[in-house]
Amino acid sequence: MSVNKTQDYYRYQPIDLMTEYTICESLSSLNSPYMAALKNPRSYGSIVGKRLQEEDILRGGCRICEVGGGYGSLMKGLLEEYSSSVDKVFMTDLSMFLLKKQRETLKRWGSKVTFINGDIAEIVHLFAGMDVIIFNEMMGDLDTWRIADGKNLPREIEAFVGRYELEIPTEGSFNFNYGALKVVEALCKVGTKAFIAEHSSDPVIPGTMEYLGKGLASGGFPREIRLKGHSEFTIRFSHLVTVARALGRNITTGSLIDLVGVADTNKMRFIFLSRASATDEQEIIYELLDHIREYRWLIIK
Repeated sequence: MSVNKTQDYYRYQPIDLMTEYTICESLSSLNSPYMAALKNPRSYGSIVGKRLQEEDILRGGCRICEVGGGYGSLMKGLLEEYSSSVDKVFMTDLSMFLLKKQRETLKRWGSKVTFINGDIAEIVHLFAGMDVIIFNEMMGDLDTWRIADGKNLPREIEAFVGRYELEIPTEGSFNFNYGALKVVEALCKVGTKAFIAEHSSDPVIPGTMEYLGKGLASGGFPREIRLKGHSEFTIRFSHLVTVARALGRNITTGSLIDLVGVADTNKMRFIFLSRASATDEQEIIYELLDHIREYRWLIIK
């Protein structure tokens, strides 16, 4: 058994997000070629802001914390649309390199935005006064146990599983999102709302786009995603939901395909099933579909 940790990677490396595919950066602006796949093109940050507004979370005087905000693209898109409803933003990140990028991206909003260098696993309780904490494409970076034997769990995992009656394999090896679950447990206990989006090990495919499930594992346990200099893991969203509900919180969850509004057309079906790449547009759309089909979002209220 071992624990996958990424803290040192983010603390000490000059992070280049262009070496890995992210939905946030792909849909960061209306100029992105990936917008060709959306019914109603909007930046990803604007899409998240709209959903938070619909959930009555983003409203006048809102205080937001974003954890692991990358280059600041999500918050830029959100503030471009909803700045008048936001009183204060706290960008929290382990990486000083990425915090510098975020400062550059968000400089037009001046003192409305504060930048914090810290590990959310250690300081999540300090954000009890936030209206919402955004965890976008970063939960997979949190500590994940590689467990060799379901009958021989580490004591802390055994206690956590028992406390929330989490379903796990009784034999064989599997991965367990301990860091993500501990953060969700902590924010639920302090009463903070949250928006989470990440690769999922139990994805949800819209009924009218069932073809996107072809070859995609569902209902499974986290898989390792090997990236430059580190590994991340998909998230078992059903575990996050179980913990949040056990602590008395309400949840809304769904496919990121629906949230961003991927066009449900014969063109999309053809490109995905045929893996069409005869044009740049087809190649770009296939890449987006192949990634986003594994993503889920979750709001904890």
